[in-house]
Amino acid sequence: MPNFIISKASVNLSFMAKLILLCFLAVFCFALTSDATTYVVGDTSGWDISTDIDSWVSDKGFSVGDVLLFQYSSYHSVSEVTKKSFKTCNTTDTLRTFSNGNTTVTLSNAGAAYFVCGNKLHCLGGMRLQVNVEGDQTSSTVGAPEAQPGTTLQQPASKTNNPTTVIPTSSGYIIGGIQSLIIAFLCLTATMLLLFQT
Repeated sequence: MPNFIISKASVNLSFMAKLILLCFLAVFCFALTSDATTYVVGDTSGWDISTDIDSWVSDKGFSVGDVLLFQYSSYHSVSEVTKKSFKTCNTTDTLRTFSNGNTTVTLSNAGAAYFVCGNKLHCLGGMRLQVNVEGDQTSSTVGAPEAQPGTTLQQPASKTNNPTTVIPTSSGYIIGGIQSLIIAFLCLTATMLLLFQT
């Protein structure tokens, strides 16, 4: 009789372990299917006066939940502004300002979003960005956290200086699409096979 109880307990523990594995893999697979994209503003040139921001933004489509990553030297900053301030390069009337050299901004609302360098002369020289954000995504996306002021990452000094580390282009950060759905399906199928193999 005691052997039967031990045997039944080990079967229950085995089933629980597989159930926990299933839950973990389901969460992991859901994370793989996120459609949010992180765009490195200016790609390898970064947020800099020598970067052609208008050309960079011209072939991109932004959606709610996407993230803009601004990387810049201590000579620059990033300010989110209104359309009126954007047109006139008004760098004093800002919605929010960042100056830590590595700023992430999650695009949380549909419509136009406007960003300028805090140095008015740089803004007038073309260091400003307008992104048109397409409507709400039906699935919930988790945006990147805002970079904290104490963060120290290597920043590109200018377009002519090559940074010592490779800064990935925006396309390297795309997560989602049919490949993620296939991976999620395969993960769930493997988990189900493990779970019911007993």
